[in-house]
Amino acid sequence: MKLNILVVDDSAAIRKILLRVLSQADLPINQIHEANDGVEALNVLGSQDVNLVLSDVNMPNMDGLELLTKVRANASWAKMPVIMITTEGSQQKVLDAVRLGANGYVRKPFTSDQIKEKVLTCLKEGGN
Repeated sequence: MKLNILVVDDSAAIRKILLRVLSQADLPINQIHEANDGVEALNVLGSQDVNLVLSDVNMPNMDGLELLTKVRANASWAKMPVIMITTEGSQQKVLDAVRLGANGYVRKPFTSDQIKEKVLTCLKEGGN
């Protein structure tokens, strides 16, 4: 199955890095969508077929934890794998993300291998 991935980060540079990492990760990708924050992400989820979300935690308008809460509350998206990406040194944000239903997390700065491993782990766990 080809994946449609949504990358959510308020930093265009980080989105660009993630797009490059995903395209080089030898994953079965059909399309990669981008969103600047949680509000834009919800719009993309409502209008596009998405199988996996990679989301920053700290963003304006709607942060990643609020986005994750809304994704899990929507029956159509509730089982979709969500991987959180954070610069947070605080373990509390990571614990909050896991408690809210994140399938995994990666700390910035990340390597392409870390992203690929998290995506593959989520897919193997059948979140799709």
